[in-house]
Amino acid sequence: QVQLLESGGGSVQAGGSLRLSCAASGWTDNSDTMAWFRQAPGNEREGVACTSTGGTFYADSVRGRFTISQDNAKKTVYLQMNSLKPEDTAMYYCAARPGPTFGDWFFTDRYTHWGQGTQVTVSS
Repeated sequence: QVQLLESGGGSVQAGGSLRLSCAASGWTDNSDTMAWFRQAPGNEREGVACTSTGGTFYADSVRGRFTISQDNAKKTVYLQMNSLKPEDTAMYYCAARPGPTFGDWFFTDRYTHWGQGTQVTVSS
């Protein structure tokens, strides 16, 4: 039984930083794809960042500010978020899928497992 558990969300002022964590239990293959998505009220869920043996990918809106990393020993994926903006406010979700990803990382229907989400609120 695969479970993804996010943590690290919170409220910060614009320009601040947060680090999200996603602990994957029951997930054993380090060649699989892990990603972060976010969803703001009234918006569709959108891809933020992805790490895979096929590469690391970022949404244009976060490139240069966010960094995704993975600790295979701890089976944990991190999202370091710097220079946060009010438009980054959303529920952030961790997602996982078997196998590597080479370019279609932002499609939500490619992912087989999702966490419950952690809220990030950025005030101006």
